[in-house]
Amino acid sequence: GGKNFSFGALVVVGDRAGRVGYGYGKANEVSDAIRKGGEAARRNLVRIPMNGQTLPHEIEVKFGGARVLLRPASAGTGLIAGGAVRSILELGGVKDVLAKSLGASNSINVAKATFAAIEALTTREHAYAKRGMAVPEKAPAETENN
Repeated sequence: GGKNFSFGALVVVGDRAGRVGYGYGKANEVSDAIRKGGEAARRNLVRIPMNGQTLPHEIEVKFGGARVLLRPASAGTGLIAGGAVRSILELGGVKDVLAKSLGASNSINVAKATFAAIEALTTREHAYAKRGMAVPEKAPAETENN
């Protein structure tokens, strides 16, 4: 009888070049929990669609009580995020982004919301291809006549 302690570890892995994954490991020893979490994270790698060093568009996702808002930022802004969101985007190689974690601060749900947001991101080319359309060339900037 008595209390049986166990440890849980949320592990995030990434190559800082557009791929990132997370895993949750649980065991009686801390080192075993970290090892299990790392193995699960390497099995669940996802690619982050990027537009240069930032995200292609703004997105807000809710998972459980946690809401995560990811917004692209101009070059040189840096990674403005906190907690689990920052770790995930940093290991994924995103350099310029504005992020906000709203609602619950449970790091596991924040991580799951962040990954749901990453998986819901689409690039302009992917959106056109999905609709069976050719990607139009970007129009040159119009000049104003004063």
